[in-house]
Amino acid sequence: MAAPGSGSRSPIMATPEVTVRAGHAGIAMAALELLSDEGYRADGRRATELRKVRARMGVFAQADGSAYIEQGNTKALAVVYGPHETRGPRSKALSDRAVLNCQYSMATFSTAERKRRPHGDRKSAEMALHLKQTFEAAIITELYPRSQIDLYVQILQADGSNYCACVNAATLAVMDAGIALRDFVCAGSAGLAEDAALADLSYIEEAAGGPQAALALMPGSGAMALVQMDARLHHERLEAMMDAATAACRAVHAVLEEAVRERAREVTALLGD
Repeated sequence: MAAPGSGSRSPIMATPEVTVRAGHAGIAMAALELLSDEGYRADGRRATELRKVRARMGVFAQADGSAYIEQGNTKALAVVYGPHETRGPRSKALSDRAVLNCQYSMATFSTAERKRRPHGDRKSAEMALHLKQTFEAAIITELYPRSQIDLYVQILQADGSNYCACVNAATLAVMDAGIALRDFVCAGSAGLAEDAALADLSYIEEAAGGPQAALALMPGSGAMALVQMDARLHHERLEAMMDAATAACRAVHAVLEEAVRERAREVTALLGD
């Protein structure tokens, strides 16, 4: 695992393709509900303030890499196996790079609504595809030809910005597995309440509807691994929302870097013993 700023990390390559998903048209979030006259949100945060982020690496000894993250009340767990020999038909293996297998799920107890959430439902498949697109842009898969990397992410508690928490947990898990990345991948969400951009959306803010975006950013180069939008938006307002999402990504980056340093100290201490 390369420590942040380590010279052993490969240089940033060309900006990966940005994926944008446009959905239904929506109006801006209701300011009266989400932002008070004093500029505070329902949970007491300022417009661009993030929820508290806590992260840990190496939470499962049986996996090649693992990480757990909390972003406010949203909690995600990521586990990585590999690189290993490709499973299934031999034709599945790629001669020039690794195959990336991503799976996403939500724990039955992750929301107040207790219902069975099958692994193969449409929403889970869509989220898994977004994770695959994000990490295919970030992992240097050409270093691991004819192999497979498995990435499993589960939401343990859902309170908004689920994709972002998954990406941030997965980044740490991939690093914990010692798999080479072009850069950290940090994700943040944003939305609008009238003319104010809100960063790191909670479930209540997401449920209010209106323009929302999730951004996966590689902060070293500024390259976007993925952008997801769920509403149409005038380009003048898009800039404010994307600035809030970018700032959220960079704030998360500082937390992830510290988690990597802490993990490096733990491993060094174990080797010393």
